[in-house]
Amino acid sequence: MLENKDQSRTSLSNFGEFKLIEHLTKQVEIHNKSTIKGIGDDCAILEYKNKQTLVTTDLLIEGVHFDLGYAPLKHLGYKAVMVNLSDVYAMNGIAKQITVSIAVSNRFSLEALEELYAGINLACNSYKVDLVGGDTTSSTKGMLISITAIGEVDKEDVVCRDGAKENDLLVVTGDLGAAYLGLQVLEREKQVFAVNPNAQPELENYTYLVERQLKPEARKDIVQLLKDLEVKPTSMIDISDGLSSEILHICKQSKVGCNLFEDKIPLDQQVISTCEEFNLDSTTIALSGGEDYELLFTVSQEDFPKIKANPNLTVIGHMTEESAGVNLVTRANQKIEIIAQGWNALD
Repeated sequence: MLENKDQSRTSLSNFGEFKLIEHLTKQVEIHNKSTIKGIGDDCAILEYKNKQTLVTTDLLIEGVHFDLGYAPLKHLGYKAVMVNLSDVYAMNGIAKQITVSIAVSNRFSLEALEELYAGINLACNSYKVDLVGGDTTSSTKGMLISITAIGEVDKEDVVCRDGAKENDLLVVTGDLGAAYLGLQVLEREKQVFAVNPNAQPELENYTYLVERQLKPEARKDIVQLLKDLEVKPTSMIDISDGLSSEILHICKQSKVGCNLFEDKIPLDQQVISTCEEFNLDSTTIALSGGEDYELLFTVSQEDFPKIKANPNLTVIGHMTEESAGVNLVTRANQKIEIIAQGWNALD
């Protein structure tokens, strides 16, 4: 539900644009020396010395990217920030600032936007990122959120998608497929509620999956971990659209092939048991699910001893010559061509 109808509801018409921005951002803290001036002027002022600047932006639209029937506004604000920070970490950089622009219809109250910004502020404070600007405007229907993240990276540390080499190892952080299954659980409970509004959602057995969907965490820790291990990836990308899509992005940009080993794909036990319950193939879910926001990267074989014992990292394959294609090696040792079946917002 959007908000509790018993609570007092403050109409946004009571506020002008600047008064609303001032109200929503009054709790904002500054965490970075590179933020010279934040909210309150025509532009933010940022200063980086001897660094390369990273800039990324995402647009989230109600009914396309999120459903307020089961996504609490505080969680939505948090997730909207994570989506952008993840892209910065995928370049081996550190996120420093964000801007937030929103468009909302008159069905949203001030209290609803306060909840959204509570999630945004929690993300900023947890990841030491500064909210330095943005915009608010009206929408004829629903909510739109656009966030731009700005980060920094030393020139010699930046990692793109195009550096993978033949024989490099393919590595992934964390585990895969949970966020997509969390979405399926929430969609199922939404349908049950539509039939019986008195039904209580049954989420006890799916807590990890639901959390991965509603409150994902960007892998800032991996950037520091790799630095501590003295490992620089040859290529890197974050997993937003599904493992298969991201592997194909790296292979296309780097002009290499890949062998991905099915039995190496890391899966949480809750993913395995829920796939059995829903009669879904766990490998398909891991390949095509998306929204995991883990990092997928390649390293030279010489770096294998540095990463092999780390519980955060799993070697799931290796890169091959481009002519060999991009393949899944099944548990039965059969090769199947990988095609992109991840989520597509334009479908």
